[in-house]
Amino acid sequence: MATLRDIQRRIRSVQSTQKITRAMKLVAAAKLRRAQERILAARPYAAKMGELLGNLVTAASGSDGAQHPLLEQREGPRRQIVIITADKGLAGAFNSNVIRRALDLIRQSNTTEVTLVVVGRKARDFYRRRPWTIKRDMIAFWDRLAYSHASELADYFMEQYLDGEVDEVHLVYNEFRSVAVQRPVREQLLPIPRRAEGESGAEAVDYLYEPNPKTILDELLPRHVRTQVFRALMESLAGEYGARMTAMEAATKNAKEMIDVLTIQYNKARQEKITKELLDIVGGAEALKQGAEA
Repeated sequence: MATLRDIQRRIRSVQSTQKITRAMKLVAAAKLRRAQERILAARPYAAKMGELLGNLVTAASGSDGAQHPLLEQREGPRRQIVIITADKGLAGAFNSNVIRRALDLIRQSNTTEVTLVVVGRKARDFYRRRPWTIKRDMIAFWDRLAYSHASELADYFMEQYLDGEVDEVHLVYNEFRSVAVQRPVREQLLPIPRRAEGESGAEAVDYLYEPNPKTILDELLPRHVRTQVFRALMESLAGEYGARMTAMEAATKNAKEMIDVLTIQYNKARQEKITKELLDIVGGAEALKQGAEA
């Protein structure tokens, strides 16, 4: 049975943990506010650029501009999967959900020609112990995430695709839905998918190209790829802070419940000890009384 000192030590330990989890929750909440503002501001731009390119490529389908190398559909099996996780844990199932989704995609590929690009220490540590080839990793940049990081990654993907080293590039990351909800998603980055017929309810737009469709697509398509990578990184960053805030809030609540349980145990043990001491005193007094009468 635990002594009073043992229970007190456990209470102090849980209280120390509770202070840490509460501080981590507050830090995550402060960072989440900034990250959420950034992603909410970036989403409309990324969505509009995707819509514009879908219309542009569809409208230019009969011209030479539509034959841009980044739009080339290939039959080869070489697939590259970009897995975006966090550098740190303590965020619930945030990292494991993305890793599980990526594993499903790898197994569905039905080919050994799958290469990985891992973003975040959690993905790197997981996949470097597995038999798949990691072509590149990027870690320790989340606290200073900038457009230059997305440009560096996107340029690397486009260089590999244009050189014919890969036939498809897919992104797997957590999409930020709310503080409590982060949804793992998979998106095809390259080749840039074309809008299917009738996919959008908007009427077809008849564009006038100046100077010509090829020049316009040469400028817009690389920018679109960089924008989509940047959006995926910002979605993952906001999702990480939301997941950590939720996890630390739950941990703080669990610590409080544990302290309450331990406090009750301490009070019971203390009461038992006091009762035992009183019984010893009463028993001793009775013994002395009987000895005096004798």
